[in-house]
Amino acid sequence: MPPKEPPRRRVPGPARRPAPPSGRPYRRPPSRPASRPAPRVIRLGSPRPRLRLVSLGLTLVMIAFVVRLLQVQAVDAEALAAKADKNRYDSVTLAAERGGITDRSGVALAISVDAHDITADPKMFTPEESKAPDAPEQAAALLAPILGTDAAGITAKLKKPGSRYAVLARRQTPQVWKQIKDLKSVYAEKAAADRRAGGTGANVLAGVFQEPSSKRVYPNGTLAAGILGYVNAEGRGGGGIESLLDTTLAGQDGTVTYVQSGGRRIPTAGSKETPAVPGSDVELTIDRDIQWAAQKAIEDQVATSRADRGYVIVQNTRTGEVLAMANSPGFDPNDLGQADATAMGNAALQDAYEPGSTAKVMSMAAVLEEKKATPGTHVVVPNRLHRGDRLFKDDIDHPTWYLTLNGVLAKSSNIGTILATGQLGKTQQEANRVLHSYLRKFGLGSTSGLGYPGETAGILAPPADWSTSQQYTIPFGQGLSINAMQAASVYSTIANGGVRVEPTLVRGTKGPDGRFTAAPAPEKTRVVSEKTADTLATMLESVVDDREGTGTKARIPGYRVAGKTGTANRVDPELGRYKGYTASFAGFAPADDPEITVYCAIQNPTKGSYFGGQICGPVYQKVMEFALKTLQIAPTGKAPARLPVTFDPGE
Repeated sequence: MPPKEPPRRRVPGPARRPAPPSGRPYRRPPSRPASRPAPRVIRLGSPRPRLRLVSLGLTLVMIAFVVRLLQVQAVDAEALAAKADKNRYDSVTLAAERGGITDRSGVALAISVDAHDITADPKMFTPEESKAPDAPEQAAALLAPILGTDAAGITAKLKKPGSRYAVLARRQTPQVWKQIKDLKSVYAEKAAADRRAGGTGANVLAGVFQEPSSKRVYPNGTLAAGILGYVNAEGRGGGGIESLLDTTLAGQDGTVTYVQSGGRRIPTAGSKETPAVPGSDVELTIDRDIQWAAQKAIEDQVATSRADRGYVIVQNTRTGEVLAMANSPGFDPNDLGQADATAMGNAALQDAYEPGSTAKVMSMAAVLEEKKATPGTHVVVPNRLHRGDRLFKDDIDHPTWYLTLNGVLAKSSNIGTILATGQLGKTQQEANRVLHSYLRKFGLGSTSGLGYPGETAGILAPPADWSTSQQYTIPFGQGLSINAMQAASVYSTIANGGVRVEPTLVRGTKGPDGRFTAAPAPEKTRVVSEKTADTLATMLESVVDDREGTGTKARIPGYRVAGKTGTANRVDPELGRYKGYTASFAGFAPADDPEITVYCAIQNPTKGSYFGGQICGPVYQKVMEFALKTLQIAPTGKAPARLPVTFDPGE
């Protein structure tokens, strides 16, 4: 029998409201008094428009972000990366060590030593950083005496707005930096003590730093300054060999690149370095000792004669090497601030002047080479000679001289030289052309070949442009101009058997690897025959050896000396007209086997004699004797061939 279902439980429903009495409908009683108005009901609008507006705004913002992201990562990626690297990485130049300059024996003439550029961070001198309202003024007052500069200038650099870098002084010695570093330490300790005591801890020198540099030093002071030149404030050659071979001496700067933040280096981030390549050393042809003797001799004579200036050149006749080139007045390249600007060049190469009678050797060379005369040819020399529109004379009044061609050179006769060179052509114009060709072959009218900065080529006009007077003055050295190196080279050419060797100042260079590279061989040119050169050498001995010669003060005991005096009217560069004289002497020794040429010139001597034989002859004698002994050149021991100076008209 199936089981019985349990009885269902009845759930009572809601109670019903009782019906109103008398069967009338039930009314809800009013909830408030009938006299009060019903309250206003506020109903909320639909939220959908607001949601659409917010969605639109968010969409525009997202689009802007996407566009900017595309611009940063795609369009401007490289430019922004480069800008970031520029701000992140900092590069510092590693200055290359400048090569040294030595004489022919390796004696140092110019060297580079360690130095420091004193720098500062102007931001660290602001009141906020330094904790001192007048930090620039205080720092400048402390640094100016050490740096030897004006405090106002330092103050201006430290106050430069927006700058993080300022150079206060360049190429200071280690001693200067040590003084500044010691002073920085003192002020740092004071600042620390002040902070411990509750003060501001002001430090007016915290922003001063140094960068490694180098300083050019010339150990011999003024010696050979005209040759060496100097290095300017930018570390580049400003004159002389320093300028001529600046690229060789300077080397190549390197760089070091490191990561920085806030102007400070991050040591742990590493760095990238390109090493600097040192410059090459330059070996000159000059001999320091001979240079010293030449400089001392010319300085003494310029002072004694109260002259404007003077120069001496010593040259090896066979190789063309310049053994000395001295100027007076000179300058000290270690102290350019005290140097006279007019003395900072190399006057021996940069001055152009009329050589006077030392040029007669070229006229005689032309006459001999063209076979128009011999040393014994008779030349009748009157006291005056009328040519063109002028009346010519010698340096002294004299009766009619009866001279040989050798005597014309020995007594330095202007009239005799005019008469001799007049034989070079059938007409004067033809003679002018022939003489001009020899002057050009001797190197006049062009630079010497040294390539020296600022060297003058002198003035030698074409023969067609020679004035009436120049036709007769050029043979004895007036009406044309040369420099001292050109004059010395003329005599070296005669001494070298008639072959001109371009003068040289540089023997070679030694690279950072220590390998020596010789300078290119100088150019050689045959000017006159060996026979003509030997004859001229013998004639030039008469100038010094014969009692009637004008160069007797150039004699050197035990040696045969060939030389020629010169006394020329001088063109004053300021007035543009003749005023004063140029005194000179040129020659070589030993005369019969020449090795050394010496040339001396003094401009505008105003005290004592102005004749070349009198004031330049002794300079030549001192310098030549010193050079012969220094180079251990012995006398040849051969007796001189004494050529006649005069002839008897009755014979």
